[in-house]
Amino acid sequence: MFGLPAVPASAGEARRTVRELLGEWGVRPETREDALLITSELVTNALTHTDSEWIVCRLHLTGRRLRIEVEDQNSRRTQPARRRPGPDDQNGRGLLLVGMLSSDWGVRDTPQRSGRVVWAELPSEGRDTADPAPPTAPRERQGLPLTDSTDPSWT
Repeated sequence: MFGLPAVPASAGEARRTVRELLGEWGVRPETREDALLITSELVTNALTHTDSEWIVCRLHLTGRRLRIEVEDQNSRRTQPARRRPGPDDQNGRGLLLVGMLSSDWGVRDTPQRSGRVVWAELPSEGRDTADPAPPTAPRERQGLPLTDSTDPSWT
């Protein structure tokens, strides 16, 4: 776990920290590269689409699963969602990539409801499939109303 200020340079710092940590853990190169891209996308989204002053990154390696979590201080009720960008769109592919590289991903509120955690899991031994994983956000939000509050600006 490590915290970073919500400034653009933090995306690069998150990638460096994750690269070092996964190297120390002996995670395979293919998985490390996927994890770096996922981390970059989740951190960039937190920096771009929230009013956070800080973000927290957590990595969990348990058995054959690697879980990446990025917590922000989002106080808005919007939720990240995959978009279907057109061929000329400059943005909107981040969560599409996360879904393609991970076996599962989703969103949950922090326990104090002062923010949210966007997470992704991937096999620690490499991808089993190239099929995009659908988000499991509705399961993560048990007890909360599911409204159409998705912010289309999330990538």
